[in-house]
Amino acid sequence: MRIGIDCRTILNPELGEYAGVGHYTYYLVKNLLKLDKKNEYVLYFDWRVWDTKEFEQKNVKIKHFPFSQYKKFLPFAYSHLLITAYLVKDGLTIFHSPANVLPLTYPKKCVITIHDLAIYKDPSWFPSQIFSTKLLVPQSIRKADRIIAVSESTKKDLKQIFNVPAKKIAVTYEGVIVDKFPVKKKLDVMKKFKLPDHYILFVGTLERRKNLINLVRAYKKLITWDKKLERCPLILAGHESWKSEEIHDEVRELKLANLVRFLGYISHNEKIDLMKKACCFVNPSLYEGFGLTMVEAMALGTPVIASDISSMPEVVGKAAILVDPEKEYEIAAALKKLLNSKDLQNKLIKKGIEQAKNFSWTKCSHETLKVYESLKK
Repeated sequence: MRIGIDCRTILNPELGEYAGVGHYTYYLVKNLLKLDKKNEYVLYFDWRVWDTKEFEQKNVKIKHFPFSQYKKFLPFAYSHLLITAYLVKDGLTIFHSPANVLPLTYPKKCVITIHDLAIYKDPSWFPSQIFSTKLLVPQSIRKADRIIAVSESTKKDLKQIFNVPAKKIAVTYEGVIVDKFPVKKKLDVMKKFKLPDHYILFVGTLERRKNLINLVRAYKKLITWDKKLERCPLILAGHESWKSEEIHDEVRELKLANLVRFLGYISHNEKIDLMKKACCFVNPSLYEGFGLTMVEAMALGTPVIASDISSMPEVVGKAAILVDPEKEYEIAAALKKLLNSKDLQNKLIKKGIEQAKNFSWTKCSHETLKVYESLKK
């Protein structure tokens, strides 16, 4: 087979930018190339990534989409007409888009990975994206010959929202990597961010879907109930996003400016160090397609508190405390119980490390290759 993979979503590793879809694309491609020496791979990049040496091997061709730097001047024409013409010329057996959308005019066999359908669950979590939500994603889902869903929960959403037949969907979990990337200069994150020995951690984009206002309110309840837990500040690490000022407003309203810290964007290495040293990791999200940060925290031996909805119970299994994210009282009670019980912490650490072993990029690449093979006839 001649397999084409859209690698435009691979972010710049030198900057530690492996978040989200970029993280998935990078590790999937690396592990597919390690696993499969028989099929030919054509990896498509754009102008943002020119250093592709780490992907070079005998059965790999590296290509860059032409005129990609001008995409913003002709987004639909470039993404769909020009890209299609380029792909057709390469005579691919299968084309895989790891990032929710396909070139709509591409006429041959294709696979798409759907990471989440959050915007269809509640459009108020995001700024308006009518073109994408009404046309690009629905048409891509209809067009794809097979769909890779990153969880059973996402598969269920595909069936319910888009009426996709179950036989068209393959559930393939993401893997987890908690190794740090080599860097020239090592940083002490505790010193850099002036953190105490004990803290509660959240890592992710600061957006409405992540339900951080309820987390902040729960934290206020926690320190009202148990004054000594003020020694354990709440650390929120991640990019600011649409309407994230609402979270800052809530922190000011509750007079928590000294106890709730915003770190902004952190690198992969900083994330790993912060997770290792946290008392617990909290994900109160209202929706996750998979929830990789929870698996990373478990793999690093950090107790996890997570929402009891969407993919989260499926991903954490019995290795975390599950709470109703709409009830700040439940979040606060779980934090109090966990932070005051060394036995419970140790129990969750042990279970979390075992649960995280279920998610590997080797397994992900094997299952993805099976999806490709199902289409080769």
